[in-house]
Amino acid sequence: MNRRVRTAAVAAAALVPLVAGGFILQEREVRDGGRLFEQVMGLVSQRFVDTVGVGTLYEKAARGLVEQLQDPYSELYTPKELAAFTQNTGGRYGGLGMQIEEVVGRGVSVMKVFPNTPAERAGVQAGDIIVGIDTANTRGWKSTQVSDVLKGEPNTAVRVSFARPGVTQPISVNMTRAIIHIPAVPYTLAYGDVGYLKLEGFNETAGEEFAQALQQLQAAGAKSLVVDLRENPGGYLEHAIGISNMFLQPGQEILSVRGRGQPNQNYVARGRPIAPEIPLVILIDGRSASASEIVAGALQDHDRALIVGETSFGKGLVQSLFNLDGGYAVKLTTAKWFTPVGRSIQKERRLLPDGRYVEVYPDSLPADSLKKLRPTYKSDAGRTVYGGGAITPDLIVKPDTFTTAEQELGRAIATKGAEFFATIAKYAYDMKGTVPQDFTIQPAWREELYTRLQAAGVVVDRATYDAGVGFADYWLTRRIAETSFGQAEAQRRVLDTDPQFQKALEVLRKGTTQKDLFALALAQR
Repeated sequence: MNRRVRTAAVAAAALVPLVAGGFILQEREVRDGGRLFEQVMGLVSQRFVDTVGVGTLYEKAARGLVEQLQDPYSELYTPKELAAFTQNTGGRYGGLGMQIEEVVGRGVSVMKVFPNTPAERAGVQAGDIIVGIDTANTRGWKSTQVSDVLKGEPNTAVRVSFARPGVTQPISVNMTRAIIHIPAVPYTLAYGDVGYLKLEGFNETAGEEFAQALQQLQAAGAKSLVVDLRENPGGYLEHAIGISNMFLQPGQEILSVRGRGQPNQNYVARGRPIAPEIPLVILIDGRSASASEIVAGALQDHDRALIVGETSFGKGLVQSLFNLDGGYAVKLTTAKWFTPVGRSIQKERRLLPDGRYVEVYPDSLPADSLKKLRPTYKSDAGRTVYGGGAITPDLIVKPDTFTTAEQELGRAIATKGAEFFATIAKYAYDMKGTVPQDFTIQPAWREELYTRLQAAGVVVDRATYDAGVGFADYWLTRRIAETSFGQAEAQRRVLDTDPQFQKALEVLRKGTTQKDLFALALAQR
């Protein structure tokens, strides 16, 4: 018998007991693990000092299992939590159009009022405190309790009472619940022939809104474009693919998804792009995540956009939602996604004892030696792009920061932040209709604001206020502009002093093609 054949035969014979032993070991682990779980459940249900229902025990066990995966993106949802998750990702719900938040020592406060909603039509203002709903006194309620009661079937009535700074008696208004749409593209702006498009999130209407806004800007004469993905946390994958498709040629890859026990999935551009050649800059920052990174990564790899700003969040994982019995659902990380050139942008994070997740490696800037350790890839045109965590901009620009004195004023009012913003909101509302659109902050306004802050309990040393008044000017300007002239005008005021946007504007005004933008960025590194 040939020696090679004999060796192979012996190896094959040895494989049978090894495989069988593996199955036996696996079965034993399953059996022992099941017995351990049953024993612990039995002891807790029978001997724990407080009675815990069987259904609650199983829910806690399931929740504990998911939490022990130590994955910040895997979660077990109760039916109520699932409804909230669906609302946040879907962008629509039956309610009044207010963003609320619990403020310690004050109650549940209105943080933002969305345009064209029942709350806006009723005159609700940021800073109002919800003190009653119908016949119930809501003082002491949590924000989730208030939210649950405010929501309801569309076209049903609800009476809400608010306490407003400077108003002695509660303000009660009747409102009719409606389907609330949180816009993905709340506004667009034009800077000469440069269009600006802010994408807040990738909700269920993001693709449609983006396409409409892009076409409107082009029809109005925009010859280049800034897409602002800063603070955009992501959302639906299909809309990230659809928006990328608007700038790429058919057949170009957008991303690939690789999961356990399933074939790799490749997503490519299909159909005719809306803007195949328009010079494009995308703004990102540390809160640009997930779907935002898919768009930025695909357009960067294909040399279709110049990426400006700060390194992105670094979420290169894909979650799947599995519906369970009883209205529950579990969201599990099931795959990783990769940019067209094969980059994984997932940042490595670890769980701290207090439950927080922190990055193993900090964010990288050009002077950071960690950047040299990251893997490099080549774009379609041969430009260097970085892997190993997040999207690194082609042109890194730090955000505007307050001066030391302005930061000191910010720290001085930090413990009274709610009162500070409520006072500014009330002052801006009082000035509505009295200021021109091109207003500038006047010394008398600063003096009046200081007086109102003192009256509201925001006690600040006068010297600290005067030295850091730029901090107050910034927030007062934003609130007056938004209250009197809308979100778009408020954003325009912010962009006028935004170094990241101003850099994007600079390169777009100097370059007439996408290739020009890359050359300009390279010269400024």
